[in-house]
Amino acid sequence: MRFEDLEIWKEGMRISITIYDLLKNCKDFSLKDQMQRAAVSIPSNIAEGFERQTNKEFIHFLFIAKGSCGELRTQLYLTKKLNYIEKENVDNLLEQSELLSAKIQSLINVRKRTKQ
Repeated sequence: MRFEDLEIWKEGMRISITIYDLLKNCKDFSLKDQMQRAAVSIPSNIAEGFERQTNKEFIHFLFIAKGSCGELRTQLYLTKKLNYIEKENVDNLLEQSELLSAKIQSLINVRKRTKQ
């Protein structure tokens, strides 16, 4: 198995691509940059953790990815209040990122029960 086969990695990539697309014309460069970094951090940390040598390291990076989901949700709430992104798009991304966070937590729970 490769990290590219993980559904959580694929979902993180989809969210990242959507964020880049929705923010391509955003003039708030600081928030745009921060949101793009948070979004990219999700699949990047899943991939990095998967490639590490130990289960403990994988779990560590999954927690970082999960934290990036929370960071991104906070920024999405801000873009919604500032009307930077249409409400429907924000609500959809909030739902996707919450579901992804829950899936990451489920994998963490499974990996914690795995001895390695």
